[in-house]
Amino acid sequence: MQISPLTFRSSVVVSREPEEVYALVSDVTRTGEWSPVCAECWWDEGRGPEVGSFFTGRNVTPERTWETRSEVVVASPGREFAWSVGPGLVRWSYLMKPAETGTELTETWEFTEAGLKFFHEKFGADAPREIAAREEAARSGIPATLAAIERILEG
Repeated sequence: MQISPLTFRSSVVVSREPEEVYALVSDVTRTGEWSPVCAECWWDEGRGPEVGSFFTGRNVTPERTWETRSEVVVASPGREFAWSVGPGLVRWSYLMKPAETGTELTETWEFTEAGLKFFHEKFGADAPREIAAREEAARSGIPATLAAIERILEG
């Protein structure tokens, strides 16, 4: 069975330089300030936002609380900060590029083929419902996250 990854992305322009934006979004210990689901993160191994560093995030929704472990896969100051949950199940990133009035910040989400297969194995007949819930959380959460980051940076 061939499964295509699910993706979503959204952007906002903030009146800060790309390096300033990167400094904020790559500080995973501040994630709870802007994420509607991830209440907190902490570094497990490594020296912060460097490729190969690991961090844990505690996620909270009305239905449940859970933790995920992620690995930093891109750490390019002023350009991109990305991590893989799982490993390899979901890829999140923040992309920065100069804009006329500051920086265009794009958040991306990819529920990978491996992640989708994992969900089918784990949830069986309930997999489509579980996958749809994760997709809806990304589609609603990313714009909310970007709006909160914008408030922090512009504040």
